[in-house]
Amino acid sequence: MVGTADGYRREAERAQAERAQAERPEADRAEAERLREFIVLKKEACRPQLPVIMWRWRYEIAALLLIPALLIFLLMILGPWWTVADIIVAAVFLVVCPPARGFMAERTRCVVTAHRVRTGCAEAYLVSRHGTLPFIYSTTPAPFGERVKLRCPAGVSAADFESAADILAAACWASDVRVVRDPAHSHLITLEVIRCGPWSRG
Repeated sequence: MVGTADGYRREAERAQAERAQAERPEADRAEAERLREFIVLKKEACRPQLPVIMWRWRYEIAALLLIPALLIFLLMILGPWWTVADIIVAAVFLVVCPPARGFMAERTRCVVTAHRVRTGCAEAYLVSRHGTLPFIYSTTPAPFGERVKLRCPAGVSAADFESAADILAAACWASDVRVVRDPAHSHLITLEVIRCGPWSRG
C-alpha cells in the first residue's frame, strides 16, 4: 500500500508540473526554449595548435630569444662593465624621453589588449562550432586606446560582437568597445577599444 501511495503521489506531482508548464505564458516558454538551445549549442574555444600559440605569443617569444642574445653579444664585444653601463643608459633614456616611453607603453598595451580580446571572445562564446576563435591580425595604438583588426570564423558575425561589447570591454579593462564593420568584407571587423577621452561612455 505504501508503494502504491508513493506512485499515486508521483503521478499527481507530474500531472501538476505538466499543467503548470502548459499554463506558463508564451514568452516564458520561448525563453526556456532559447535557454535549452543555448545549453545544447554552447560553444567553447578549442585548444590551439602549436603554430597558433607561436603566433599569439610571437612578441613574448621574440623578447625571450632576442634579449639574452643581445646581452651575450654585448658581453662578448664590450665586456661586463660596459654592458652594465649601456643597460643603465638605455633605462635612463626611456625614463627621461617621453616619446620613447610613450612608444614602449603603447606597444605593451597593444600586446596585452590582443590577449584580452581573445580571452573576452572565449568567455562570450564568440567562436565557431568547432571552437575556432577570431583571428587577430593587427593591433595598433589609437588616440582613444587601441584598434584591433580581426577576421571572424564561419558562424561568427559582427552582430555577435556588438551584442558582446560589454563583455569585451570588461575583459580589456576598457570603458567601451565599438565594432566597426568592413564595408566590403563582412567577416572582417575592427574593434575600437576605448579607454579615455571624449570617445568613452559617461
